[in-house]
Amino acid sequence: MTSTPSQDTVRTPGPQVYVSFPGTAREALTFYCDVFGGELTLYTYQDFSRSDGSPDAIAHGTLSGVVALGGSDAAAGEASVRTEGVMLSLLGTAEPSVLHEWFRRLSDGGTVVDALAPKPWGASDGQVIDQHGLHWLIGYED
Repeated sequence: MTSTPSQDTVRTPGPQVYVSFPGTAREALTFYCDVFGGELTLYTYQDFSRSDGSPDAIAHGTLSGVVALGGSDAAAGEASVRTEGVMLSLLGTAEPSVLHEWFRRLSDGGTVVDALAPKPWGASDGQVIDQHGLHWLIGYED
């Protein structure tokens, strides 16, 4: 029988998305910090004494706040972000006006898949693929 950790030992609310970007980690993580707010921490390959990429490339970055996200620049030969069949859900995570603002800002330079609007089932939601390739599902209950 496998035991599960007690609530006291869990340090985060669950999995955190960590994205390997194709050399655009600084731009992407800064964009997400501008959209969602929070605290952005970036470390370069040089900071980590890595020689498998440009010294200015991001070796590790984190956005902490209402939306938590991590990422780095993929090293040579490593795959970078491609999301198919996965959405980052922000359903009900903020007031409707905030969710609409996030949707608008994520849409800038991205692709609206489904406008954030009332749906027949009584909720409002929408989908957008942002300029960095992440697919977001944003919405709320009316």
